[in-house]
Amino acid sequence: MYRSYASGIPTSSGFADAESQIRDLSQDFCTAFNTGNYDHVAALFAPDGVLMAPNRQALQERKAIERALRDFGEAGYQDLRLETTRVDNSGDMAVEVGRYGVGIRQANGTTVVDQGKYLRVWRRLGVWLIVAYSWNSNLPAASSDFARENQLPESGKRPIIGEDVPKSA
Repeated sequence: MYRSYASGIPTSSGFADAESQIRDLSQDFCTAFNTGNYDHVAALFAPDGVLMAPNRQALQERKAIERALRDFGEAGYQDLRLETTRVDNSGDMAVEVGRYGVGIRQANGTTVVDQGKYLRVWRRLGVWLIVAYSWNSNLPAASSDFARENQLPESGKRPIIGEDVPKSA
């Protein structure tokens, strides 16, 4: 009697397509964040996954990512919406490009809406997990004392090596 053998090549019947899975996982990300389940959001990251939030150090490790997401929630970030606009994949790697919207509750009770774009890299390790995640806002950068203090010198170029660094041959 003939029996087919298991092939190492995934078929459409064996796996849902990567784009559908990643779109579903993005919605899981939103739901978990919006309900304060930051541990669930962090579990969507690979063990070596990296969260690269704007104006912050890159974070690697699920516990550090969970704490950062909790900090965003406690700072008033709410009602996160993600819209995947594109998913490209090859084998066990995928790149997701999309738009986001999020409300940021202010101390005075008002809510500011931030919108922007994001990029996520996914790896299939049995399941799809986030390897790297970064986003940035469409809002104009706020001017600050720091920005004014760090303007480029008159020549338009910032010195690469400071005056206090000894010169070598």
